[in-house]
Amino acid sequence: MTLIPTQISFLGLAHSDALEADIHERIAWLEQFHDGILGCRVVVELPHRHRRRGRHFHVRIEVTVPRSAPVVVSHQPSMHKPIKDAEDAAHRKETEAEADYRYARVAVHEAFDAARRQLQDLTREQRGGAKTHEVPAHGRVTEISTIDGFGFIEADERRFYFARASVLNNAFDGMQVGAAVAFVPELGEKGPQASTVRLLGKRHYVTP
Repeated sequence: MTLIPTQISFLGLAHSDALEADIHERIAWLEQFHDGILGCRVVVELPHRHRRRGRHFHVRIEVTVPRSAPVVVSHQPSMHKPIKDAEDAAHRKETEAEADYRYARVAVHEAFDAARRQLQDLTREQRGGAKTHEVPAHGRVTEISTIDGFGFIEADERRFYFARASVLNNAFDGMQVGAAVAFVPELGEKGPQASTVRLLGKRHYVTP
């Protein structure tokens, strides 16, 4: 368990020791991306309107760091298609508490991944490395789900997962299959993923 002062709250769902342990692990994981984290506040919320139509959790993370404003992430999950398929095949008989934990864990991990990217950017800026940003890769969108909030980019014969939160200028909802994008490739928990995704414009659309 991390020694960082931590406050964890659950709204609209029962307290989960397992989920709290996951959150503590994620907070400790963040320490490798920024030195001197002073505190972390995490709120996991299940809005009542989502109770009967899928569990779209909202996760808010506020990381207090020295010499800077807090790093804040307000995130809803982009439910991975494999997870949704697995729900139909293997989780039909699970209890409500088990389902809550499974969906909340996805939301928590995606939110902390977004926090990690912000902390990495902040670390580069504080170390004077803002002039040495990664050279973006270019590819095209091969799959997009505006409802679930995720998609895939193909570049150099590789597929990169990306979430709504990774797209710049709130352009996710305007994306279509075939759209050309620039992005920063990363290695995520589930394989190659894209961050800092920038839509290049309609003139760059290609036939899938």
